[in-house]
Amino acid sequence: MPGVCGLACEVCRFLEQGNCICGSEVGCKAGTDPMAINMLQGFEAKIGYPCPVLKCAIDKRVDYCFRCNDFPCEKHEGYIYHQSFLDWVRKTQQ
Repeated sequence: MPGVCGLACEVCRFLEQGNCICGSEVGCKAGTDPMAINMLQGFEAKIGYPCPVLKCAIDKRVDYCFRCNDFPCEKHEGYIYHQSFLDWVRKTQQ
């Protein structure tokens, strides 16, 4: 299942023993999913700050980052995607 970032939840760095650190056993939610805010709150309660990617998607009302007009943005720099991929995306958008 893809997370809000577009990556497969199975490769997310926020997994611990197969579950998201927010407590979800099913992976991330799309930013437009009604349960996304619950996931965001669970994430924040567990580690002390909200997932910046999920929070952004909820705030911008997009389901996945790659559907946002600002993709890729600073939230992806050195965090989710490899820099060469981000550079390629930016180049293809020109």
